[in-house]
Amino acid sequence: MVKNGYKLLALLTIVNLTLTSCASNKLDLYSQSAAISGKGGTYKVGSPYQIAGKWYYPEEDYDYVETGTASWYGKDFHAKYTANGEIYDMNTLTAAHRTLPLPSIVRVTNLENGRSLVLRVNDRGPFAKNRIIDVSKRASQLLGFQTQGTAKVKVEIMEKESKALKAALTGAKGNTYASNYKSNQVVSIPQKPVSIYTPQKQVSQTDGKLYIQVGSFSKQSMAENLKRQLMDYGHIKIVPVDVSGNRFYRVRVGPYAAQNEANTVLSKIKNAGLVDATLVNE
Repeated sequence: MVKNGYKLLALLTIVNLTLTSCASNKLDLYSQSAAISGKGGTYKVGSPYQIAGKWYYPEEDYDYVETGTASWYGKDFHAKYTANGEIYDMNTLTAAHRTLPLPSIVRVTNLENGRSLVLRVNDRGPFAKNRIIDVSKRASQLLGFQTQGTAKVKVEIMEKESKALKAALTGAKGNTYASNYKSNQVVSIPQKPVSIYTPQKQVSQTDGKLYIQVGSFSKQSMAENLKRQLMDYGHIKIVPVDVSGNRFYRVRVGPYAAQNEANTVLSKIKNAGLVDATLVNE
């Protein structure tokens, strides 16, 4: 833990020193170090997944540059789990992306006003209206588009910083950006406390078992695909049912003995983009 903590703190220093030498925007200067400091999450790329009939293929793409529409997300997701296990705080500088590694570091430039921010991608999304990135509420304020809701942006992955962050989180060798700095060069970044809570979705209590139903399909192959995507969330089962003479295949996670445990997993699944998931009693 001490060794990994040293690497992360050293990483803050190298990112700060690297970016301050070339940044010209005060907002950009503010965000360089603040974007790095996530807590509680793990590094992951993830398997291909399907949302609303469209497939997404996460990968380590350090040449990624894309121009398109950005949106933002706030209180509906605040203090819930992100896709890599962090706790989402809408007041910090983070973002959601459909395929980049979690976490990775990106520069987002608002092409409508020239403002630029460095953000840490720690969540999956957005999945609506061909938007390319969802930023936190605070990021949308600093980028100048919170009120209007969306903006045309350019998103660029920051290769050196993203690779260094990966190495610090995974303990990989060859982390020259973190290891070449001594402890007296470390910059301490103050952390804003996050209020953590477990959302309590009301479910009528019965003597049955509690499950999370993530989807229902008329084709078994689609249910099997979703089952493979959910393996990290626990025991998955496919339940065939007949409704009005038609066969459907329901994909469920569980069972759970306690509702608070089920709610915790439900939050993770919803934050991964499967927003129609719900609790059911069987």
